[in-house]
Amino acid sequence: MTDSPALDLLLPVDRARRFEPRDDEAELLALFDDAPARHVRANMVSTVDGGGTGPDDVSGSINGPADNRIFQVLRALADVVVVGAGTARDEGYTPLHVPASLAAERRRRGLRDPLELAVVSASGAVPAALLDADRPPFVLTTPGCPDLAELRRRVGGDHVIATGSGRDVDLGAALSALAARGLHRVLAEGGPGLLAQLVAADLIDELCLTWSPLLVGGPAPRVLRTDDWLDPPRRLVARHLLHADGTLLGRWQVARA
Repeated sequence: MTDSPALDLLLPVDRARRFEPRDDEAELLALFDDAPARHVRANMVSTVDGGGTGPDDVSGSINGPADNRIFQVLRALADVVVVGAGTARDEGYTPLHVPASLAAERRRRGLRDPLELAVVSASGAVPAALLDADRPPFVLTTPGCPDLAELRRRVGGDHVIATGSGRDVDLGAALSALAARGLHRVLAEGGPGLLAQLVAADLIDELCLTWSPLLVGGPAPRVLRTDDWLDPPRRLVARHLLHADGTLLGRWQVARA
């Protein structure tokens, strides 16, 4: 972890401290590991002017070492990462691995190996490199998916979860199906369209959002992409705020009525 920056905890002010890089990241893991047993956490990155990607249309060009440090910690605390098929394709997702330096802390918390991946696609258009991998993802799709039988053949019937109707995956039912398979701690990594659907369905418990010290302008999507206003707006409660080298890393809990 020598190339990772130290992180200063700015909020809450009464808990201000510095997190120096550690191979096992035990201190940062403890900071984030206070969620219920079943939990949906979203993790996204944005520029200061609200861009969810850089000019290359991927988030990798706007993140940095501080964001990557938290990114690895959040994955180490998850049972499954949920991502939209477009994001999986654009960002070049492969089967997921937790760094060996974090594996012991993960096992100590009773989290099973490996970290699973679930790809959401109503059409079933999941990248072939994922479908044909030695460890394929779960595919969250609909009963009307035209390639349903082929998907089941390629990844195995238990790895295809078909819920909802028409073009819409029932994300609540899909997450319940993942939980029934022992995948209770969900980390949603976008993209913006999927995150908007999860928020609209009140399925997100917590949002971790990194602001990179960049201005990109242009038509970059926001981290939440929806044609309509959220009605009502979802209220967030600040949990903590970290800082390193101009990068701010916030954590908010979604307030429940």
